[in-house]
Amino acid sequence: MNFSTDPQRSRSDSEMRADSHRDIGRFQRQIERLQARLRLAVIFGGNKSTPDGVIYESTNSRPWKSYEAVAEDIARALKRVGFRHVELMPDDMTLSDRLRRAKTHVAWLNSGGVQGYNPAAHAAAMLEMFGVPYVGHDPLNATVLDNKHIFKREAIYAGIPTPPHCTWHMMHGDFRPERNTHFQHAFGKYEGPFIVKPVSGRASLHVHVVPDRTMLPGMVADVGRATDNLVLIERYLPGREFCIAVTGPIVARNRRLERHPDSFAFAALERILGKDEQIFTSMDERPITKDRFRSVSPTDSNYLERMHRLARDVFHEFSLSSLIRLDLRADENGNLFVLEANPKPDLKQPAGGVTSLISAGLAESGMDYDDLILSLLADRLEFLLTRRSESIRHIVDLIHSPRAIALGLAYAQAIARRSRGRDDVVGRINDMAADLNVRKLSVIMSHAEGDSTAGKSADPNEDVGVVASNRK
Repeated sequence: MNFSTDPQRSRSDSEMRADSHRDIGRFQRQIERLQARLRLAVIFGGNKSTPDGVIYESTNSRPWKSYEAVAEDIARALKRVGFRHVELMPDDMTLSDRLRRAKTHVAWLNSGGVQGYNPAAHAAAMLEMFGVPYVGHDPLNATVLDNKHIFKREAIYAGIPTPPHCTWHMMHGDFRPERNTHFQHAFGKYEGPFIVKPVSGRASLHVHVVPDRTMLPGMVADVGRATDNLVLIERYLPGREFCIAVTGPIVARNRRLERHPDSFAFAALERILGKDEQIFTSMDERPITKDRFRSVSPTDSNYLERMHRLARDVFHEFSLSSLIRLDLRADENGNLFVLEANPKPDLKQPAGGVTSLISAGLAESGMDYDDLILSLLADRLEFLLTRRSESIRHIVDLIHSPRAIALGLAYAQAIARRSRGRDDVVGRINDMAADLNVRKLSVIMSHAEGDSTAGKSADPNEDVGVVASNRK
């Protein structure tokens, strides 16, 4: 078949771009309608010592942190971009009651868990059981990403480069590299140096550089005692250290949504190591300040292109649908390896000279912190609406119900009044009006605002029904 003359040939790129533009414009208006009604809960790590936090206190396999301060940053940003109903909630035994009382529609996970051996997956698993959609990774991916040895096994299978490694648990006795067949298989005649670290951890805590094999048993025992979990032994790479973030294709710039053709990789940074650092020191000990990173320049295209490719490869190979940050390091020949994928990267809003690695890289993409937060929520909602709409009927109803449309437009009208006639705001209101039905708009808005004098000649039930029926 000659596709050049086939009347059924796919549409041109310009036609597809135009359709995509219309689709993202429609989705932008749906997000704006949700702002007045969607009830959001930002969930941070609960404290097991709090009354009613847990039934019985147990061990933590990863160092605990509440992340409440960052949850507050996220909540404030959600309010600044227009969402009116945002609450903070701890990830603990009281979560279900809090969600029920607040009638939460969507949650945002900013928790590493409370206690146990796979705490990063607990909140996601509870929300799945409750039927509450959320911004964050599903329980399986949260576990895989948070457990470095499982992530590495999957990465090797997918052809993603990661340094040679093996694991050991102290319940099997002391670690003896000369007798350990897994160690011999992974490292052969390599004598060191090595990295010893927990399989599940945060902020480079309990991560050590070990110069040679003879010192491995003692350090493995120390990390094992600190975490009561598997210990990861990895080849030390002497090259440059990098990180890059990646999320889904829906991105906000200046609060306007865009749809990218692929997952969105951004915040490509090189970590700057001090003279006393062989690895990046924990942010708990050295906060992320501007002297601790630099953007990877486009002139350094060899690294930049590989970083973007690796980020997208991980996002697709692991079937991810939420933000991660990849940590990467080069070997002595400049080859890049993925060290780990952080499923809950720090989202601290820059303040007082301290930032997060992801926020630090936003300017290179023409974004600010509020754009990032809007991007992550909008991308997750778009994924749910297009892939799992039957599971989120309560959100679909918020978008398409006559009352939701009326309230959303009334809220938009109020914003337009406060804007004092700014052309961009007025234009957005006009776009929403055209997307609905201009002839019916005044009746809907009048009823939403309680204006009994407007639209008397029309039947409000009929008008609202027509508007609702016009929605695709």
